[in-house]
Amino acid sequence: MRTLLVALALVLSGCSAAQGGPTTITFWDNNGGPGRTPIYQELIRRFEAANPDVKVEYVGVPSASVQQKYDTAIAGGSTPDVGGVTTSYLAHLVGQDALEPADERLEAGPLKGKLIPGLLETVRQTSPDGKLYAVPASGNLDVIWYRADWFEENKIGEPSTWDDLAQAATTLTKPADNRYGFTIRGGAGSIFQLLSEAYSYSGVEKFYDGGRSTVADPRNAELVRKVAGLYKRATPEADVNNNYTQMVAQFTGGTVAMMHHNLGSTGDVMKALGPEKVSAMPLPKGPSGKRTVVPNPTDGFAVFKGGKNRDAAWRFVDFLVSAESNGYWNEKVGQIPANTEVRGAEWIQKNPAVKMALGVLEDPATVLVPAPVYLPEYSSITKTDTEPLYQKVLLGELPAQEFLDRLAAKLTTAQQDWEKRK
Repeated sequence: MRTLLVALALVLSGCSAAQGGPTTITFWDNNGGPGRTPIYQELIRRFEAANPDVKVEYVGVPSASVQQKYDTAIAGGSTPDVGGVTTSYLAHLVGQDALEPADERLEAGPLKGKLIPGLLETVRQTSPDGKLYAVPASGNLDVIWYRADWFEENKIGEPSTWDDLAQAATTLTKPADNRYGFTIRGGAGSIFQLLSEAYSYSGVEKFYDGGRSTVADPRNAELVRKVAGLYKRATPEADVNNNYTQMVAQFTGGTVAMMHHNLGSTGDVMKALGPEKVSAMPLPKGPSGKRTVVPNPTDGFAVFKGGKNRDAAWRFVDFLVSAESNGYWNEKVGQIPANTEVRGAEWIQKNPAVKMALGVLEDPATVLVPAPVYLPEYSSITKTDTEPLYQKVLLGELPAQEFLDRLAAKLTTAQQDWEKRK
């Protein structure tokens, strides 16, 4: 009799949960850690308070292993309901038929017409079929951080062209005082930055033209020669091996006047120098006068087909990218909010770097030239294959045009192979 009563109680309990208990969805943060986890925990608390019928289970995944973890989950049929993704591996997930398109949901939902068109376009361009498989949440932009106090002391205006930048770098270089005008990222992670510089100078508006890479355009080679010409003349000699950490250490330590990175270094730069000493500007233009931008990978949220509660998952995505949540998130991390309703927020008016970056992305004259991060070989081509060659360019051992010709040939082959598979 007791066994029967226990069994009946369990059945009734299950019926109660099914009828009135909250639906549980799982959310994977694609860059979990002490910097981001507390922000998501607060947003989840707010979401659950406004949606008592949904409970969110948070899982923080380190960015270095997130793609592998997604692959394993897809293969095992155990994907989350919602996952943070970037366009650097979005096409890989789409290729496994793992994600639900967001186009219809976005068109019919509360975010319609409220997201930066350029960020939506970068996400669509990553997908083989041009559909929107992730809702963008944050944008980033390559910038030149510069010592505003040094520029003012030397009566130098903010450079608007690459020739202006080279002249300012030369003027600010004082080797006897261990001061240099610019720092070059010659080591790990150098190629994406170099390509951003090349296209900002050349004004070339497409990464591929007729299936062939435009990387080897002579105008891109001209920029590479200009940057290489600064090496050791207006930069530290150690720059040939610079990775991100070393480059930032030189800038924040007072050795160099200008550093090319992106908004992701805002925290390091501001903590070390403060807004009274440092400012950010867009990458300079070239002779064409065009603003051509190679966008950073766009961060956003995707709903997985394998999830059991897709309606609740989409409700969570809508909440995360709503004006209030999107503003809260991007204010904390110092990046560009995708929701245009955040544009007038007070924190943006007080953050000149983000305000400037937003202005660039929203300018209708800005041309976005997305790098082919969707190619499976892109990472190996631009890192393992090409970084050592760029170091040879800096050392004067390889002509800039030959360097770009070799890079373009590999990118063209990879694109053509991808087209065949698609």
